[in-house]
Amino acid sequence: MKALVFEGPGRTVWQEVPDPGIKDAADAVVRVDAVTICGTDLHIVKGDVPEVEPGRILGHEAVGEVMEVGGDVRTVRPGDRVLVSCIAACGRCRFCRENRYGQCRGGGGWVLGHLIDGTQAEYVRVPFADLSVHPLPSTVGGEDAVLLADIFPTAYEVGVLNGAVQPGDTIVVVGAGPIGLATIATARFYTPGQIIAVDLAEARLAAARGIGADATVNVSEGPEQLIEDLTEGIGADLIVEAVGVPESFEMCTRMVRPGGRVANIGVHGKPAALHLEDLWIKDVTITTGLVDTYSTPLLLRMMEAGKLPTSVLVTHRFELDQMEEAYDVFSHAADTGALKVVLAGARHDAVALPSEQHEQR
Repeated sequence: MKALVFEGPGRTVWQEVPDPGIKDAADAVVRVDAVTICGTDLHIVKGDVPEVEPGRILGHEAVGEVMEVGGDVRTVRPGDRVLVSCIAACGRCRFCRENRYGQCRGGGGWVLGHLIDGTQAEYVRVPFADLSVHPLPSTVGGEDAVLLADIFPTAYEVGVLNGAVQPGDTIVVVGAGPIGLATIATARFYTPGQIIAVDLAEARLAAARGIGADATVNVSEGPEQLIEDLTEGIGADLIVEAVGVPESFEMCTRMVRPGGRVANIGVHGKPAALHLEDLWIKDVTITTGLVDTYSTPLLLRMMEAGKLPTSVLVTHRFELDQMEEAYDVFSHAADTGALKVVLAGARHDAVALPSEQHEQR
């Protein structure tokens, strides 16, 4: 099969590799029909995630068809169309029993495209299939469903739920990329008072307004002053950091009100200063976290009911063998306007690629 292989910082190649097979009785092998690229993948390629070794197949999000299962798998069978979650769960360890699947100590957690070969390939082996893949209703398209593999659960769990969104809250989302936009969409479940999006790119700010932000501000225009004006000098109830650079995190801590919350979602490749000399007296709560994906079944039901704006986030579409081109487009989002790219396998039936698939590049 063909797959995208990480060869070290700054180097990937789409090449022929051995097909995956069943290694454990809890495994499933899935043919990839739709896959996407995550901002975390870009961090890996930059060298920000040193645990990823050269030779690793990247990717942790996919929709596909089950081709083979191990003897212990009970919830899916060959021929089933499934969502492959970014998080695997053994279901037995302390953390899995607490629904904290991202912290699994039984061989799960974030392993795909990280510690084992991932989904940016024609086929993928998924460990602990009973808890790590989700059967898809026939009414749900692959292009929609693949966004539930990571970005929507991450935004909802690490941003909205960890951030303890309450009705009437003023929320500032710093970073209007896919995760930030998904945060805006899912925060609206709780009827906040206002949501303000902050970004450098006007196209992303426009997308934020389209998905439900009440106000937007470009970083170059000084968001701290706007937040002060909109909150009568108090600061926002919740700031969500969805970028992953020290400057954005430190800006978030300056914009939060006394007693407020900062929910960090961004993947940081460098240290960020934590100014406790200023924060200690403000009673600020700062949360971090890796997604657990316990919310995926709920979000899947919400999507099936038409309550999640998923496919509107997809700006670019490719065939699977255009993986390197798709990475180039996604990694230059400021120039290409890319939010989320989706790639479809040659033998898919989950995503219908429109004829105008490249018009936005």
